[in-house]
Amino acid sequence: MQSPTRLNAPRDKATKPRKREIGATAMLLGVSVLVACAWAIGRWGGFTAGSRVGYNLGLAGGIMMLLLFLYPLRKHFRFMHGFGPAKYWFALHMMLGILGPLFILAHSRFHVGSINAGIALASMSLVAGSGIIGRFIYTRIHHGLYGRRASLQELRELAGLNSKEVQSKLAFAPRVEGALADFEAELATPQRNRLRSVWTFTTLWLRGHIVYMRCVRELNRLYRDHARSQGWDHAKTQRRLAAAKRLVRTYLQGVQRVAQFNTYERLFSLWHVLHVPLVYMLVFSAIAHVVAVHMY
Repeated sequence: MQSPTRLNAPRDKATKPRKREIGATAMLLGVSVLVACAWAIGRWGGFTAGSRVGYNLGLAGGIMMLLLFLYPLRKHFRFMHGFGPAKYWFALHMMLGILGPLFILAHSRFHVGSINAGIALASMSLVAGSGIIGRFIYTRIHHGLYGRRASLQELRELAGLNSKEVQSKLAFAPRVEGALADFEAELATPQRNRLRSVWTFTTLWLRGHIVYMRCVRELNRLYRDHARSQGWDHAKTQRRLAAAKRLVRTYLQGVQRVAQFNTYERLFSLWHVLHVPLVYMLVFSAIAHVVAVHMY
């Protein structure tokens, strides 16, 4: 039976799912800040949409939106495959997909002056929002933002679910081992009922948190008793307890990511089906807006 004195911190590879969550949160916060900046520029910039400054902002934003099509062209035409790695094209696609709408928002000053302008602005907002959602789903089924497509087997290995590593390190805590094994087994069971499957997917984070808190209570008790019997000081106890908590947390994150993988694959396929018509709607509405502006 292993004792807590031999427990080491989990390897860095187990923390990757958490890093992706932080990246998605940081991106949403960054986009929110940029939108607030565009609003401030439009409100206090001292220009109108039809002025020289406003016109040039709209022109720059429109050019950026047109350049977004370079990435899908790079993917589908072989003669463009030699023009640099796809990950750099994807990075440019994402950057333009954020900056272009921001320039257009500043150009419009968050004010709709005509029906065709309102349709174009709404279409652009839908496409930009769809792109952010697609980016979030994309990272759940790929290795990082610019990586290749992951497989379920690779995710299981990344999370340590194909070995007894976690179980052996937590052999001194059979209740914790049992809670983790039960959680993994429950999620590994296919859900035949569609509504139940949706419920499981949406509440997975809460259920994982509940299991984590149960494990933490058990670990606190075990380490408190072991520290008393071994004469550990407070710093040593907290250091080893923190390592055990990290091990449990990262393992649960891996279990959750594996359980959500197939759902995210289906969502990504559905997202792609919905995103393409939105892009076409944006193109037609933008053309109509540009024609109307220059004709009238």
